[in-house]
Amino acid sequence: MIKNKLWVIACLAIASCGFVATKGPAEVSLKKVFKDDFYIGAALNGRQVMGREPKATAIIAQQFNSISPENVLKWESIHPQPDKYNFAPADAYVAFGDKHDMFVVGHNLVWHSQTPDWVFEDAQGNAAGKEALQQRMADHINTVAGRYKGKIDGWDVVNEALNDDGTLRESKWYKIIGEEYLADAYKLAHNADPNAELYYNDYNLWKPAKRDGAIRLVKDLQEKGLKVDGIGMQGHWGLESPSIKQIEESIVAFSKLGKVMITELDIDVLPNPSHRSGADIDATFASDEKYNVYKNGLPDSVQQQLAQRYADIFALFHKHRDKISRVTFWGVTDADSWLNNWPMKGRTSYPLLFDRNYQPKPALKAIINSVSKN
Repeated sequence: MIKNKLWVIACLAIASCGFVATKGPAEVSLKKVFKDDFYIGAALNGRQVMGREPKATAIIAQQFNSISPENVLKWESIHPQPDKYNFAPADAYVAFGDKHDMFVVGHNLVWHSQTPDWVFEDAQGNAAGKEALQQRMADHINTVAGRYKGKIDGWDVVNEALNDDGTLRESKWYKIIGEEYLADAYKLAHNADPNAELYYNDYNLWKPAKRDGAIRLVKDLQEKGLKVDGIGMQGHWGLESPSIKQIEESIVAFSKLGKVMITELDIDVLPNPSHRSGADIDATFASDEKYNVYKNGLPDSVQQQLAQRYADIFALFHKHRDKISRVTFWGVTDADSWLNNWPMKGRTSYPLLFDRNYQPKPALKAIINSVSKN
């Protein structure tokens, strides 16, 4: 670690480590700064996966040693029809990770959203029977996880199965199969690829009730002898909420069950009509300009707030580097972020470390400084 810190300090002293806008991507590399601590990842969209965004590719290769797929492995993308799989984008994603020697994450196998209606219906459009849905889950997991056996290092097996009060979400999976769908999913995933790590992933896990629900869910699966290696805490956070203390309490609690991953990290600087009450993509609102206040650029004062927020968060992550195995940003540049269209379409959002021109923002330097001071 001492050698690592000296590298950081020296790098910061030389030409601001590439933070001059005309020099292109930052010369400092997050994956090098945190190489002794945890993986640093980013979510890749379809254009990036297919090699259609070379400037983003350069940033990804330079900054990150782990990747997650934003959409190409979700059910609606890879298995849009009962007898049709669309493997080309997912194959390209896995090949990208292999080419750059990255830790490759699979996201996701079972989710209530972005799953085609046919999965939950019979030929007449009525709710599918329990056995039929179980068979569809088995076919999907066996085919997808089996295809990438030994190539995908870890899977978000079940995504967002909990309500904010810690109870199980009454998704179609739950309504048709019952609670056992959770155990089914992990059993199938493990059988399809015994060496892959298996995770539970969800948002708002800083909330005590939801945290407790996730602990119950994972402990119950583990006590049944099922493999669940860790919990992914989605980091869709704001400038002030959740507090560092709230995040820390969940990191510590989850570490008793296995690995802790910070997934889907981004910081929303815009006013939010949901009051940061979640990251459920179904919770959308009609467009309203009062929630799109920085259309012409982010004021310097807010840019500095964002930088400080990221510095504080990464100081916490570094403190708990013995518990955290991966930190993944949900996107590469501000232009890629889902927050441009959630919770309402057309917003101009600024949640990531690189701007719309592929340039590093002050937040990147702030993260490096927060580590060099620890």
